[in-house]
Amino acid sequence: QSLMVESGGGLAQTGGSLNLSCVVVGFTFRNYWMGWVRQAPGKGLEWVANINPNGATTSYRDSVEGRFTITRDNAKNTVFLQMNNLKDEDTGRYHCATGNGDIRGQTWLQYEYWGQGTQVTVSS
Repeated sequence: QSLMVESGGGLAQTGGSLNLSCVVVGFTFRNYWMGWVRQAPGKGLEWVANINPNGATTSYRDSVEGRFTITRDNAKNTVFLQMNNLKDEDTGRYHCATGNGDIRGQTWLQYEYWGQGTQVTVSS
């Protein structure tokens, strides 16, 4: 049975930083594209970033480009999201997600497997 568990969320001040982690068990992590998706209070799901299986290719939504960095450690079955210069609009629940195949698109619709998420709250 596959399992994805996020951690690292919490309360941060505007301009601050948080580093999210997602540990994956139950499938061959190094073979999968991984992504992060968020949901702000009262709003829909929003794709944030993704990374290819070997970590060499990443992409970001425009609003986080230059502030967020997605990385992975295949030896530890973990994907990270380093979030710097946080803004109030970054508040939301952040989920790691994945699926089968070459899922390099910029949409949450491509993902089949999801973690429960970790809450990020940014406040000035």
